[in-house]
Amino acid sequence: MAEKVSTSYFLKHPRDLVEISRVGVIGAGAMGSGIAQICAEVGWKVTMYDAFQESLKKGEESISDFWKKGVEKGKTTIENVEAWSENISLTSEISSASRGMDLIIEAVPEKIELKKSVFREIEGFAPEGALLATNTSGLSISEIASATETPDRVIGMHFFNPVPLMPLLEIIRHENASEETVSLAKKAGESLGKTVIIVNDFPGFATSRLGVVLGNEAIRMLAEGVASASDIDTAMRLGYRHPMGPLELSDLVGLDVRRDILNSLADAFQDESYRPHQMLESLVASGNLGKKTGKGIYDWTSGNKVER
Repeated sequence: MAEKVSTSYFLKHPRDLVEISRVGVIGAGAMGSGIAQICAEVGWKVTMYDAFQESLKKGEESISDFWKKGVEKGKTTIENVEAWSENISLTSEISSASRGMDLIIEAVPEKIELKKSVFREIEGFAPEGALLATNTSGLSISEIASATETPDRVIGMHFFNPVPLMPLLEIIRHENASEETVSLAKKAGESLGKTVIIVNDFPGFATSRLGVVLGNEAIRMLAEGVASASDIDTAMRLGYRHPMGPLELSDLVGLDVRRDILNSLADAFQDESYRPHQMLESLVASGNLGKKTGKGIYDWTSGNKVER
């Protein structure tokens, strides 16, 4: 059996104290399945929800494939994988991923009204002491929290793709979040093996605001013919020690996600310099969204990125 990580920390609410041992994950896409995976690996019981059976199946397969590769590379064991697998259950009922949970992490598409609707639903099923977190990469935590009657227990927990490999977790606090909520979210992240930073609820937070601007400028350079995509990425990897170039990262995150964050920043700051470059808009309009669709700035159809 896999060694279980201690989770003896608590969130104080007016009526009770909650120890994290059961987690609901709302959304089974790349982010949701990755979050479910790392929670299962530390011994938490995870219920992963998605409204679409196909998405649930793909999420489950993604987790299984990751663990299989880990066994093949000698980074884990079959015994660990069997134990972790027992910690994950799937559901197409949002109530099942909310009732009895100590922590619920939402990871649905970056649409503010969708996220607010999800939070209204999960609040209706979740125990009073449960921590409610959103994995949004740039939307207002305060606005999401406003959809609930208990905004003090809502927090931003922004993981990075691929979740099992990326060491950073960005905790976003809004003005109505309680100190207990912030503290528990931080401790939860640390128990998941993440390095945690805490930022305030400003558009784009810290990471997305910097990341999308860099990515947008890299796309502008590509469109202007400054250099090839691979050479621009190599410049940032070797010249600035970035683990991944901005164009490759944009493909991995999703060009539609990058486009939406840029537009949100432009609207929030009333600054047109944040608007996505026309090349980015064209790629999204043509359905070339990056790795998840097989093509973006690079061609991923072979399984590895190839310059287009």
